[in-house]
Amino acid sequence: MPSTKIMAGNENNSNVLVAVKELKKYFPLRGGLTFSKRKKVVKAVDGVSFEVKKGETLGLVGESGSGKSTIGRCILRLYEPTSGKIYFDKIEITNLDQESIRKLRPKMQMIFQDSYNSLNPRHNIGYIISEPMIIHTSMGSREIKERVKELLELVGLKARYVNRFPHEFSGGQRQRINIARALALNPDFIVCDEPISALDVSIQAQVVNLLQELQEKLGLTYLFIAHDLSMVQHISNRIAVIYLGKIVETTTSEELFRNPLHPYTQALISAVPIPSPREEKKRKRIILKGEIPNPVNPPSGCVFHTRCPIACDICREAIPEYREVEKGHFVSCHFVDEKGSSKIL
Repeated sequence: MPSTKIMAGNENNSNVLVAVKELKKYFPLRGGLTFSKRKKVVKAVDGVSFEVKKGETLGLVGESGSGKSTIGRCILRLYEPTSGKIYFDKIEITNLDQESIRKLRPKMQMIFQDSYNSLNPRHNIGYIISEPMIIHTSMGSREIKERVKELLELVGLKARYVNRFPHEFSGGQRQRINIARALALNPDFIVCDEPISALDVSIQAQVVNLLQELQEKLGLTYLFIAHDLSMVQHISNRIAVIYLGKIVETTTSEELFRNPLHPYTQALISAVPIPSPREEKKRKRIILKGEIPNPVNPPSGCVFHTRCPIACDICREAIPEYREVEKGHFVSCHFVDEKGSSKIL
């Protein structure tokens, strides 16, 4: 199917690289006995919309099972969306055929969470990093070898490591190899799918700093997926908070920590440690009760109402509108007024 060139979002906003409109991804539930004619589905992503601007990092934060990784995989068409639209550089890619998607692959890459299982243990890292160039380019073997060495040095590894295998590296080094592979085709956009969650805290900071340096040097755009809000605050220009397949709040990193409006966001931020013991003692903690609901049968109304400390009848009955309450600050909550003030805290 030929691609359709279309402006994503605001027609005056030419700075948007990726736009997602009402994206849904439902997985059919298989196995077990059912007597219902209606097939059950897991509503992993249930109508999310957001934009990622060129050169920025959009952090996507939420608990495990909230749909973060599914969104990243849908954008890269590793998962086929159930409905909605995805735009890359103003081209709608939602229904592109596989050959057209293959041509776009060099521009959109992914860094996976598991730095070991995402690397083939049978191949040395020279081949692992060169494989995208072998598949997608017409570069000669000598040129590819030089490019591999250049990439290794770019991510802080020695060029002489090309003949080593993944098991010979630490977790942080393996993640650097994953980053080098993602950079092999000079992409514009990279989905970072919890790239630091499996690493030691000291190594996490090194990898995040590396990603920031590469972004500045190469002009990259990131979707940074994580559940650690403090680390996301450090790397992100804007943050989108997701709960049970729905984005509940989006704004700049600074504004989110200064003025969180959604009760779920407030609970997440209240759990972020503060270095000052005096400030930590004064702070009000919000403890959420219960577990995240089953996405097979999500709650009616606001999906957060089963755990929300201030939920009332309207929360159980009506889905709150996801709206802009201040410039660039979007929230989905019945308890936030039009002036962008929360009635919760």
